Amino acid sequence: MFSKGQMIFAALFAVTFIVAISYAFIREKAQHKKNYKGVVWILLGFLLFIALLFVLKTYLKS
Repeated sequence: MFSKGQMIFAALFAVTFIVAISYAFIREKAQHKKNYKGVVWILLGFLLFIALLFVLKTYLKS
């Protein structure tokens, strides 16, 4: 299906990509904490809204 060279390239690409993304995330971690301080509350509100829609759908269906 894939040649040996393609498999080696894919493995090296995946490892390099993961290392690069990890390095960028670690380098900007402090900035993310400052800029995205209240995001957890927005996520919780969104999940609560989806849960409410699901409950209403289940309740009104019966």
